[in-house]
Amino acid sequence: MLEAGGISILQPDLSHAGGITECYKIAGMAEAYDVTLAPHCPLGPIALAACLHIDFVSYNAVLQEQSMGIHYNKGAELLDFVKNKEDFSMVGGFFKPLTKPGLGVEIDEAKVIEFSKNAPDWRNPLWRHEDNSVAEW
Repeated sequence: MLEAGGISILQPDLSHAGGITECYKIAGMAEAYDVTLAPHCPLGPIALAACLHIDFVSYNAVLQEQSMGIHYNKGAELLDFVKNKEDFSMVGGFFKPLTKPGLGVEIDEAKVIEFSKNAPDWRNPLWRHEDNSVAEW
């Protein structure tokens, strides 16, 4: 795809494409072909932090998909189990670099344990269009 010039934006998902190191390599390959990077991340705060670290070191990163306030987070918002929510605030539409140890996420483990006691048996939702055809994520 890159050699053929078939794409202009590459959206690797760190959770599916091999993690931080592999996605950093993917970002570098994309940069060599003048292709922009927009990591796919509809997941939780740890995945978002990992994506942000890739963005912060990739010259071709143009935006970061994230799911704060999105419709499918019913019952639990993206940062509900994060102690350092302020580190994920955007300023002028941009995330600031995360500076705490590791990925920069402080998980409220007690809250995770408490919530997990009554956690629903969650299944990937099957979304349908108005005509009842299956919708993509």
